[in-house]
Amino acid sequence: MIGNDRIHKILYGGDYNPEQWPEEIWQEDMRLFRLAHVDIVTLNVFSWASLQKDDDCWDFAQLDKIIGLAEENGLNICLATSTGAHPAWMARKYPEILRVNEQGIRRKFGSRHNSCPNSPIYRKFSAQLAGKLAARYKSCKNIVAWHVSNEYGGMCYCENCERAFRTWLKKKYGTLQELNRAWNTAFWSHTFYDWDEIVVPDLRSEEFYYGEGMLRTNFQGISLDYRRFMSDSMQECYRLEYDAIKRETPDIPITTNLMGTYSGLDYQRWAKDLDFISWDNYPAYDSQPWEPALRHDLMRGLKQGMPFALMEQTPSVSNWHPYCSLKRPGVMRLMSWQAAAHGADTIMFFQMRQSIGACEKLHGALIGHRGNEHTRVFAEMAALGAELEQIGGRTLGGRTPSKAAIVFDWDNWWATQLSAGPTILLDYLKETEAWYRYFWEKNIPVDLISTEDSLDDYQLIAAPMLYLCKSGFGEKLTRWTSDGGCFVGTYFSGYAQEHDLIVTGGYPGTLKDMLGIWVEETDAPVPDTPVSFTFRGKSYPAEILCDLIHPEGAVSLGSYKDEFYAGMPAVTRNSFGKGCSYYVATHSCPEFYREFLDCVCEEQHITPVADSPALVEVTLRSTGKAEIYFVLNHGNADSACRIPAAVRDLISGRSYAAGEEIPIASRNVKILQKNTK
Repeated sequence: MIGNDRIHKILYGGDYNPEQWPEEIWQEDMRLFRLAHVDIVTLNVFSWASLQKDDDCWDFAQLDKIIGLAEENGLNICLATSTGAHPAWMARKYPEILRVNEQGIRRKFGSRHNSCPNSPIYRKFSAQLAGKLAARYKSCKNIVAWHVSNEYGGMCYCENCERAFRTWLKKKYGTLQELNRAWNTAFWSHTFYDWDEIVVPDLRSEEFYYGEGMLRTNFQGISLDYRRFMSDSMQECYRLEYDAIKRETPDIPITTNLMGTYSGLDYQRWAKDLDFISWDNYPAYDSQPWEPALRHDLMRGLKQGMPFALMEQTPSVSNWHPYCSLKRPGVMRLMSWQAAAHGADTIMFFQMRQSIGACEKLHGALIGHRGNEHTRVFAEMAALGAELEQIGGRTLGGRTPSKAAIVFDWDNWWATQLSAGPTILLDYLKETEAWYRYFWEKNIPVDLISTEDSLDDYQLIAAPMLYLCKSGFGEKLTRWTSDGGCFVGTYFSGYAQEHDLIVTGGYPGTLKDMLGIWVEETDAPVPDTPVSFTFRGKSYPAEILCDLIHPEGAVSLGSYKDEFYAGMPAVTRNSFGKGCSYYVATHSCPEFYREFLDCVCEEQHITPVADSPALVEVTLRSTGKAEIYFVLNHGNADSACRIPAAVRDLISGRSYAAGEEIPIASRNVKILQKNTK
């Protein structure tokens, strides 16, 4: 995890860009940081142009001063490598470093993330810079973490990437015969006889826009592999910097800031190369409180439940949303503690001092354009900083004890995004959110896991829309279920294997025996022709897709009411070995998921951390030494909850008996430690 033996509390601070300001302001920033209880700053995120002015012209004088100032003032440092945006001179001198977009147009210098991840020039210079920084500052005791680049993302379709893609494919498939099989190139006369015949799948070749800007492809296997290749290419760039830093500072942990549910990179693959997970939480102005909770849990799941770092959030306003709403009083604190409640061991922000120019000048900051401590935002952040000092390290290292899990898989996300049919309403993330919301509302701990993770610790596993069932995963699920697990599958599952080739013999492929069903057809109801189904005597909407299923051992628990498939099962249960499986053949409303999962969780003896009213979230983190309950009221009205154990409020010091009513004000937080005998 982030830090070293000096760290005994949740680190508090964030991105600091003093290079954008005259030096006479820096000392005032130090005074304001002390007032706000800031103890960590992320430095050097976008300073490449000032550090390297030509191939062999380096200047670290300003960064030396900044790091020295942080050391003098006792600030921990998360030191970034600055490689998220290359300098203008580099683009002029080496134009092949610039990305090519999906239309085949090479970009000019500008923005960020404009470096081709397969450019030998970019790879050389970025790794060189990381190594020079590590060598220069390796004796700095205040550096507690390294931050490589910044928010990796985007695609490139240039000649560098085309050549590298062919090399990647040779390594993956070995022979053209195997590649032609995996991609089904007999379709539309696509058979390849030479590796150099393979081109990038952009808008000039396989891909096209359909509907309202949705990207589609004629060859799912090719486009799916290109997304895997792009993710791997950027991960290789990260790894080059990682290795350069590790050679100089082997004991300092290294990360890069992820972006939650960002579809462009397979974060489950990336996690293997990150010493700890960090991510940037910027929910939209109209997000529901369970949406950032899901993303926190997804980030926590990348390293099998290990704590993560909240690297960025806004203190008040994000500048890129359609409506840049302020965080209302109390919400910054509430969202910060929500991150801790789901596994964060840092609470950090972008930015410490507000920029005066370019696209982030209206983004929130600890120190606003007023330049002093006399603002609402500063007062709230100072109060949170004091609170974190009071609580100290009691929550550090806490794990979330979960008996339920949801499978989340980037390959499935990409494959369903690229799918040619059966409906434009397919949305892998929204389907996952529909299932996650139930667990959040019920205060039931749930992990988001990959197809490679162990299943042994779980009693209940849901895998929404598992369209691709990768080699071995269907068998793993089947063994786990037979050994006593409870599996829940949904519509559009088990259709294909990892190359997006259909598994013949009937849907849902390798899952059908365990689920005890056979899917004959799938209907895509259009919005103006509603379909419904019954479950436990109530009627619910059937939306997006409706699988027409035949039980082969499973028992129907609910059936369709409409269309020619009225009477066919919509919800089934199958006993399988020592365990059982459920299948939900359509998408429905939150009321259905509550009713259905109430039944499943009751059957599996999976219980909430605590019962609470709507919008009052209760989570539990266990450190091995203590059990900490977090109670968060996301509602606009005061409320109350009951904790099933005797607890003490770590902020107020008040104690509560087991089951005693605990009042909690609107947009407020309580951190409660279970009493030990």
